Amino acid sequence: MVAEGRQRIDKWLFFSRAVKSRSLAAKLVVAGRVRINRDKAAQASDLVKPGDVLTITLDQRIFVWKVLGAGTRRGPAEEARTLYEDMSPPPTPKGEALPDAIPALREAGSGRPTKKERRQTDRLFEDD
Repeated sequence: MVAEGRQRIDKWLFFSRAVKSRSLAAKLVVAGRVRINRDKAAQASDLVKPGDVLTITLDQRIFVWKVLGAGTRRGPAEEARTLYEDMSPPPTPKGEALPDAIPALREAGSGRPTKKERRQTDRLFEDD
C-alpha cells in the first residue's frame, strides 16, 4: 500500500512531463540517470514525496527539481509545472566557452592546410 503523498518515480516523471512515457521513465531510472536526494534510484518503483530533490540527466542537460506534490494525471504543461520547483543552474549560452575550458593547443592557421594551400604545394611538385 502506498503512503499518502508518495508516488512511484516512473509515474511522477511521466506526470511531470520529464519524459514522454512511463516505459521511458522506467528505463531512465534503471540506467541510473535519476537521483533522489543524492541517492541513485535503483528501480522504477522507488517512491518520491513532497520535499525530495531529484537530479535528472537528460541528453546533455542536468535538471535539479524539488518535488512539490504527487501527480494525478498527465495534464497540460502548466499543470505539470505545479508538481516541481526547478532548481537547475541556468544553461550556458552556446556562444560562450566554459570558464574552465582548455584553450586551443595550437595557434590559428597552423592546423590542416586549406584547399588553396594544397593546390599551391601540388603545383610545386609537378614535373614539367
